[in-house]
Amino acid sequence: MPPKVKVDALPSTMKELKDTLWKAADKLRGSMDASQYKDVILGLVFLKYVSDAFDERREQIQVELGADGFGEHQIAQMIDDVDEYTGRGVFWVPTQARWTYLAQNAKGTQAADGEAAKTIGELIDDAMDAVMGANPSLAATLPRIFNRDNIDQRRLGELLDLFNSARFTGQGATKARDLLGEVYEYFLEKFAKAEGKRGGEFYTPADVVRVLVEVLEPDHGRVYDPCCGSGGMFVQTEKFLESHNKEGSSISVYGQELNERTWRMAKMNLAIHGLNGNLASRWGDTFARDQHPDLQADFIMANPPFNIKDWARSESDPRWKYGVPPVGNANYAWIQHIISKLAPGGSAGVVMANGSMSSNSGGEGDIRAQLVEADLISCMVALPTQLFRSTGIPVCLWFFAKDKSSGAVDRSGEVLFIDARNLGYMVDRAERALADEDIAKIAETYHAWRGSASAQGSGIEYDDVAGFCRSVPLAEIKAADYALTPGRYVGAADVEDDGEPIEEKIARLSAELFEQFAESERLAAVVREQLGRVS
Repeated sequence: MPPKVKVDALPSTMKELKDTLWKAADKLRGSMDASQYKDVILGLVFLKYVSDAFDERREQIQVELGADGFGEHQIAQMIDDVDEYTGRGVFWVPTQARWTYLAQNAKGTQAADGEAAKTIGELIDDAMDAVMGANPSLAATLPRIFNRDNIDQRRLGELLDLFNSARFTGQGATKARDLLGEVYEYFLEKFAKAEGKRGGEFYTPADVVRVLVEVLEPDHGRVYDPCCGSGGMFVQTEKFLESHNKEGSSISVYGQELNERTWRMAKMNLAIHGLNGNLASRWGDTFARDQHPDLQADFIMANPPFNIKDWARSESDPRWKYGVPPVGNANYAWIQHIISKLAPGGSAGVVMANGSMSSNSGGEGDIRAQLVEADLISCMVALPTQLFRSTGIPVCLWFFAKDKSSGAVDRSGEVLFIDARNLGYMVDRAERALADEDIAKIAETYHAWRGSASAQGSGIEYDDVAGFCRSVPLAEIKAADYALTPGRYVGAADVEDDGEPIEEKIARLSAELFEQFAESERLAAVVREQLGRVS
């Protein structure tokens, strides 16, 4: 019999808590495939969130009505006004869907009063139905898979107990919801790593997303992602706003996602982070059916799937303003779709495979030349290898701007190249990550180059740095046959002169080398002698 999950000794730090919850959740894996298992766990995290948010708002209403002089009987009549919840961006949670009810019945319910007995899985399925029924924006979003034969109901109840007992830091409901959001993101990352290449379809490493966000600074207007995965670009945008003392309401979020399950995850993720996003009424192919046809976005961030060979291509598509993308690769289709969505003054950041910077196959070189000549490309960043556990393909970042004359410095007719391949550190033998200072170095270089407000506030001025960054005129890019590989332009890093004359250095190094040769020959003789004795 598997060991029972302990709920009485909770970890003291957030990392320990997330690790504990993951280990407990992992006990549920059983015979489930990874995608179903993911839906079960993330569905529970979401249900915990909406219930916590509902309880917090309920307490607020009670305090507000009490302060206005209403008595207990009046408060009891008014506290269930749905508008008091939905008007504050809080989902209405019917009684049978509230976490307290589910936690009290973690082992299921007994038959009583003509009602049949129900497993905890049935109760959770009913709760999902109730929440979706009460909140039209969640229609067809939440998973209803908790009572299937391959889900261990006892373990499911134990997991519910663990989530119930995890009061996080005890710093109030708002803080608890923030930490639930952290748990959701942590689980997304863990699932992506567990699923390998498939996991990369819905998850972009947070440090790569942060580079896009810190460079673009999306602090207002419409933010769009045409292949939004589980919504990581939007979540990092919300964190950027919070770090700059702005509200998530400063932006309007738009996205589209092809995969049904991933689209559901994204909707839950946005809800957990308090973002009102328009991810369309259903999932769909961005090329076959653009679900935001009239959108003109202020900021676009995307990590499209690399080098797609089978995609919905139409040669007459009006999005192909700079040339028809080839049949066998959608990279330049994504780029042109994104450019077509930019509002005047808008900017975009896109993750692409390195091959996109120099490929000439299928007319891609001609399209790239047109993009350069149209002066749409503001910056190219070469990233280090191994940032993506899901793929070994080296990646780069393309940044676009509709107006490069804005800001304190007019950069029309120039492109900034940043070679960041030497940044980052190894998390383990398979994965590299970017440190905070690495992300800041890239972003600050870009903002200094553009003369943006954040650079002026910090007093940082732009200078070319050999081996790292250089501002290049379009004429030089044209002379290089429109290749956009940063290493071609930034040159090699300067090596500090140690002051030793070159003739003396050659003589010294030669003497050291001959000494090492002599030592090598001596050791080889010793080895031969020892082998002779053995034989």
